Amino acid sequence: TTTPPHFAMAARQLLQRVPAGFSGRLLSSSAALGPGRERVFVIGVGMTKFQKPLGPQGPSYPEMAKEAVSNALQDSGVPYEAIQAANVGYVFGSSTRGQRALYEMGLTGLPVSNCNNNCSTGSTALFQTRNLVAGGLARCALALGFEKMQKGSLSLDDEGVNPLDKHMTAMAQFAGGPSDAPAAPWMFAMAGQEHSKRYGTTKEQFARVAVKNHRHSVNNPYAQFQDEYSLEEILASKEIFEPLTKLQCSPTSDGAGAAVLANEEFVKTHKLQDKAVEIIGMALATDLQTVFDDPIQLIGYDMARKATKEALDQAVGNPLMSALSDGKSPCVIPSPPQGITAQDVDVVELHDCFSTNELITYEALVNKIRLITCV
Repeated sequence: TTTPPHFAMAARQLLQRVPAGFSGRLLSSSAALGPGRERVFVIGVGMTKFQKPLGPQGPSYPEMAKEAVSNALQDSGVPYEAIQAANVGYVFGSSTRGQRALYEMGLTGLPVSNCNNNCSTGSTALFQTRNLVAGGLARCALALGFEKMQKGSLSLDDEGVNPLDKHMTAMAQFAGGPSDAPAAPWMFAMAGQEHSKRYGTTKEQFARVAVKNHRHSVNNPYAQFQDEYSLEEILASKEIFEPLTKLQCSPTSDGAGAAVLANEEFVKTHKLQDKAVEIIGMALATDLQTVFDDPIQLIGYDMARKATKEALDQAVGNPLMSALSDGKSPCVIPSPPQGITAQDVDVVELHDCFSTNELITYEALVNKIRLITCV
């Protein structure tokens, strides 16, 4: 986790690999998706190693973007000239950084759009790229995200009306007054306090999320930190805002990631069936009327529920899911409305800006919705 908290929007996606041996039957028709809808596949991904902000001494954003895009193109096996459009996400920096970043790949005249959506910025770039391909506006397109940040806690300084002014007003009401703490950990810590009041959640339970995530980093060569910590070490680190300690908070980071997306025709023409990963459900949502009801809602609980349900509903109607449920594949998927419970999901990759956010979002993901997976 390296980007600022997602108070404005949330994106959830499901990716499903096309099993070997199904290319002829699965890559057949997009009619089931509705008029004018194309099936969309991820055919290549790439990223940089994430590192603490080094300012001018570190790599520039064009350099990081070039590395990520080059890795994604190499993974896909297609040249940059095949890319027909690009969506680029970043939070910090002036307009048109996306164009400047892609100059490093060549000047092909492709349309480039830039987006800024706090922690869902990268997901939003992917969402917009998926929509370009699904809508038939591009056969092959690029999603790119990068960040060149400053050291220290994130600032809420903004000219005019601050985008989080209503959130800060609500936080002050919940807390009985304003706080000098950094805004992001304050909000997510207050959500954790509310969770503890309702359900008796302990500091140790929140800290175990950080224990798990730090343990995962040891085997991830792209992680900014690769140190494992015990529960006692997590709890003993500097307190930022109760119940959050320093080792339960994400750092600021520099890095980049990219994905190449393509439609069914492009995948078949370039014989990419064995590596194509279909996006069978993806949704983007923003706040609902409940957002200012309490600290848990304030960090995006209901919009996470909404986006997740929409993405999973899309997955139920996907032709791939129907094809895999015929009993001939290694995946056994019950027909709706029976669905599959959360216990059947093998992998969830979840935005873990703070340990409290991860635990609370678990509940948003599985609350009264069907989860579909392939084992």
